[in-house]
Amino acid sequence: MQYRSLGKCGTKVSAFGLGGWTTYGGTVTDDKMVKSIIHAAFTAGINFFDIADVYARGASEVAMGKVLKDLPRHELVISSKLFWPMSDDVNDSGLSRKHIMESIDKSLKRIGTDYLDIYFCHRFDANTPVEETVRAMDDLVHQGKILYWGTSEWTGAQIRQARGICDHRNLYAPQVEQPQYNLMSRTKFEQDVAPVCLDASMGTVVWSPLASGFLTGKYDTAVPAGSRLAQMEWLKDSLYTEDKISRVRAFGERSQALGITRTQLALAWAVSHPAVSSVILGASKLEQLQENLGALTVKISPEVRADLEKLFPLA
Repeated sequence: MQYRSLGKCGTKVSAFGLGGWTTYGGTVTDDKMVKSIIHAAFTAGINFFDIADVYARGASEVAMGKVLKDLPRHELVISSKLFWPMSDDVNDSGLSRKHIMESIDKSLKRIGTDYLDIYFCHRFDANTPVEETVRAMDDLVHQGKILYWGTSEWTGAQIRQARGICDHRNLYAPQVEQPQYNLMSRTKFEQDVAPVCLDASMGTVVWSPLASGFLTGKYDTAVPAGSRLAQMEWLKDSLYTEDKISRVRAFGERSQALGITRTQLALAWAVSHPAVSSVILGASKLEQLQENLGALTVKISPEVRADLEKLFPLA
């Protein structure tokens, strides 16, 4: 396993992390299965485990927390997030001071830890002044409830705004951004987010490196029942087109020629970007995790990179 800093930061995260989106506490509810996957990840050198309060409405934090509490806490980098509604209450969403202060305690209790290494603002909140949000996050650092805070799916301009306020007020600034990044979703990250993060010495931990499984070939002929695309209509609408399917089939030919799986090629490409600190994996089976980790030995040559980025151009 390789370990990388979160930009200009002393804490290091594994090049591959393990996330709980749609899996643990959601589609995977067998405690033994969750335990076997997390333990295998930790044994393989993964130290970064990413969750969010909204994942399965708190059940993901509980499911992963049950397992993580049995591992050495000082060897783990645990993150969670807040923003999305957790109930019908008018104040139980967003990035207001009230929601931040209440949400952190709920997440800590569900996970079973005294602090989070990283706490993410899961989206930008246009209804709350940015200064209110960054001051609340700064307070959580001073209280020892979080070590760092970050943003997720913010634009470069929004990140700059937050950091500008922090610099002016001498507050703890966001240290890491969590954006989507994969061969089918390159433009926002490469042209907007990555340049800002590199300039600000921030790290990035990217999600959906396999485009929700689309790059693996799972959807080459149909949308399997129970798959993410079958459950998420918005995702199916954005990905399941004949043009994109044909590109993914051609991608399969590239990986086959290299003697590796599509999954491994897609992950190796994502983790090789200079702005990426860690790529968040999602695994519902032990075999999936093992295949994913095989990407650690794959080197992306300039020729392969150019070919892949021609196949999946910026749009």
